[in-house]
Amino acid sequence: MVKKVKCPTCARPAPWSPENAWRPFCSERCRQIDLGAWAAEKFAIPGAPLETDDLSGDSSGRLFPPPPSVN
Repeated sequence: MVKKVKCPTCARPAPWSPENAWRPFCSERCRQIDLGAWAAEKFAIPGAPLETDDLSGDSSGRLFPPPPSVN
């Protein structure tokens, strides 16, 4: 017997087997809807937003010093 799981998008039962190319989703449509939600940042972990300096690539706050230069 094939195990059925609830589709994360529409909650319909979806077979959990290698034959279901879209698992855990029930269809390609539900998979695309979920992907679109991720791309639109609808799924996020709650927390304080990062400061823009954290995203700039500024390495002044490194944990390790830069490697020594070779002469």
